[in-house]
This record gives sequence, C-alpha cells and structure tokens, in this order.
Amino acid sequence: MAEEIILLDYWASMFGMRTRIALCEKGVKYEYREEDLSNKSPLLLEMNPIHKKIPVLIHKGKPICESVIQVQYIDELWPDTNPILPSDPYQRAQARFWVDFIDKKTYGPCKALWSETGEKQEAAKMEFIEVLTTLDLELGDKSFFGGNGFGLVDIAFIGFYSWFRTYEEVANLSIVAKFPKLISWAQRCLKRESVAKALPDSDKVLKSVSDHRKIVLRLD
Repeated sequence: MAEEIILLDYWASMFGMRTRIALCEKGVKYEYREEDLSNKSPLLLEMNPIHKKIPVLIHKGKPICESVIQVQYIDELWPDTNPILPSDPYQRAQARFWVDFIDKKTYGPCKALWSETGEKQEAAKMEFIEVLTTLDLELGDKSFFGGNGFGLVDIAFIGFYSWFRTYEEVANLSIVAKFPKLISWAQRCLKRESVAKALPDSDKVLKSVSDHRKIVLRLD
C-alpha cells in the first residue's frame, strides 16, 4: 500500500496534519514527501495545478486536494477502522458545519497573528479570540467535539494547537489561561498515537516562525 499512496506536505502545516492523522488512524502506510514551499516540486504543480498548495494526497496516481476532502476520502475508503465521520446523517452534517466554520474563520487571523504587526495583528487577535470562544462553547463539557469519540472536527482543529505557543509569543496572546477546556481537549487528543505523531514540537514551530519574521523585518 505504501507504493500506492503519496502525501505531498509540509511539516508545520496544520492542514497537512489532518491528512497524516487520518491515515494513521486507519493504519494506512504511505510515502511522505516534504515540500519546499518556496520552491514547489514539479509533482506538486502537476498534481494540484489549480491551487498549487499542499497537502496533496496521491492515491494510485490520482490526486486528491484539500485536507478535509482528503480526510473524508480516507474515511470512505477504509470505513471499518476508527470511523472519523458519525454514522448518523444529522451528526455528520453538524461535524461538516463545524469543520467549515474552522476553515473559514481561522486561516486569515492565524496567518496575520505571525505575519503582521501593529493594528493588523491586533485585529487578528480579536478575531481569533472570538473563534476560540465559539469553539470553546461548542466543546462545552464534552471529551471531544463529537461527544465521547475522536472525529472529524477534532482532526480539523487539533493541528492549530501546535501553533498556540507561537501565537502567544509572537502576538502576545493568552490562549492557555483563557481557554482551559480547549487545552484539556488538546491534551486528550495528544494521547492518541495518530495526533502525537502528526503534531510537530511547538518550540520548532516557534523558532521557524521567529526566523521568518526576522528575515521579513529586515526586508521592511
């Protein structure tokens, strides 16, 4: 199976982490290929000519793009091992709603937290805190977003946890203190082998972002 599945990805991508987690949950072996985002490979450009972005899952030579689509594809292909989506149609629809919320509401402010300064960064902080507050309320007292079981919404959001320290340090943002339920949820997720393997060390993420910001600030 390893020769049939290739994942084009980047180690710090919270979106690529989703696909890695899903593959691990299913026990699927695959070939991982790290992409240089400043010099994208011909294979990446060939497999994702529209967006030219990672992650790209290649199964039997055919590309599947967009991380959430990949996770659902993986779940449909290997349905018997650790189901990711609920079997109930309403619960499945709710899971997709919250994943859509995460994708639409997080990327912009999260990127601005580490790539911007001043008023733009401050606006991003307020926006991201609002997102976290909404997700905190949705999680409530549940172990996972879907209830007692680890599922699609957890996979969609857990990768951001590896960036929390970066957001706190770079943007002077308080996440751990303000959202203990989300932190406890993240720690429960990390007990799963799939998550522990997929999420990079937060210090490594912080160093990478700090180095990038130093270069950008010099250019400015």
